[in-house]
Amino acid sequence: MAREMKNPPAYGVTSVDHALRLAVILQVEGPLTVAAAAERLGVARSTAHRLLSTLVYRDFAVQDDDRSYRAGPVLEVAATAHSGIGAIRAAALGPMRTLVDTLDETVNLSIRTGRTIRFIASVESTQTLRVGSREGMVLPAHHSTGGLVMLAALTDEQLKALYADEEVDLVKLRRELRAVRRSGVAINRERTERGLIALGRAITNSVGETVAAVSVSMPSARYSPARVESITPALRTAAQQISAAL
Repeated sequence: MAREMKNPPAYGVTSVDHALRLAVILQVEGPLTVAAAAERLGVARSTAHRLLSTLVYRDFAVQDDDRSYRAGPVLEVAATAHSGIGAIRAAALGPMRTLVDTLDETVNLSIRTGRTIRFIASVESTQTLRVGSREGMVLPAHHSTGGLVMLAALTDEQLKALYADEEVDLVKLRRELRAVRRSGVAINRERTERGLIALGRAITNSVGETVAAVSVSMPSARYSPARVESITPALRTAAQQISAAL
């Protein structure tokens, strides 16, 4: 069942939110300097340094000899994933910002790990009523826009193996994925969050493998079939630009 559209809590503690965002960045992207952390969060370097020092104290991060920070024992993941994720994010940010300038809706970038997806970048719309940043969030792949896009790249055998021990309606899922393959676009109509509509396309690497997905998210109040027709070409252009940069 779809949950309510996720928005930042009114009582949120900014420093906690910043620390959690840094932890996610270190985990999925790899080493980070104080200057880069400050830029990502939009805070002063002194603030970024205090946040990173706290993460080090709690073993969420460690500081290397070159004074950069990387994921600590609490967060450590395979080092081979870092450079790839960082390269995808770096290639995507420019086209994502252009897409937001064109549509004034929030744009997200996601990768798949097994049966889940993780948002690795978000560029928010400037409108008052908008979908907030999803960076760092994790969702089931078969329920999410980016997840459907990336699952569509799998064969039936790979899909069956992926969901061998989970109760998923594979007949329905295969039908949905065939539609994604035909159109090249996945549309999520309030499937994961009530009040949220999203459209996504695949990002491919130099050998044509699907490595990520870029999606446009909007409040359902601004959704219409006519908007899909205007969003799809801009989304396709952004996906092509990101893929070409990889």
